[in-house]
Amino acid sequence: MLRELHALNPADDWGSILDVGCGDGLFLPKLSELGTVEGVEPDATLVSPASRQRWDIHIQPFDTNFRPERRYDLVLFLDVLEHLEEPVNALRHALDMLSPDGTIFVTVPAFPALWTSHDEANHHFVRYTKKSFAKVAGAAGMKLLSSRYFYHWMFGPKLIIRGWERVRRRTGNPQMPGIPPALACRLLEGLSVAESTVLGPLRLPFGSSLLVVGKNS
Repeated sequence: MLRELHALNPADDWGSILDVGCGDGLFLPKLSELGTVEGVEPDATLVSPASRQRWDIHIQPFDTNFRPERRYDLVLFLDVLEHLEEPVNALRHALDMLSPDGTIFVTVPAFPALWTSHDEANHHFVRYTKKSFAKVAGAAGMKLLSSRYFYHWMFGPKLIIRGWERVRRRTGNPQMPGIPPALACRLLEGLSVAESTVLGPLRLPFGSSLLVVGKNS
């Protein structure tokens, strides 16, 4: 994400930044290196009182009642819109709070064919394609500047899991998987970084996630 933001603004000076659905603010310290950052999180249980970023986080729904005094040069929705029944309203509200040349930065899970129990456990409503997200963006009045798929390496495994779950015809409530061992996490992180470096510029037509950049139309 930081590499993408740097490519959009090589000076790494984003001014005012809002991270929507920021959780406990884990990404806020990195974003604070790019500008003055705030977060908004509707679920108070996700925000630890001991969090160093606690006072930079508005704990309230991201709706028309959220009316900060400032306008933002960058608004991020990092794996947030798939949780919303009305993503158009959220995008429209974000566009209303943008500065004249502000940017919307979005990541969402990609391709309905990759829908698995993981989506259900995370209370997702939808997985997007470039085309389906473009319709949502258009309805909100958002001008798309770019869109691309990423996490290409995860596309195959996710498709296999989808097929396996259909064969098993699982029942009951889906369970969240446990966190893998630290070594596995580091290896997968390295794989993802290497993929972004080597395959990112190719703009491959598949991946498990979609990244979209837009502005006011």
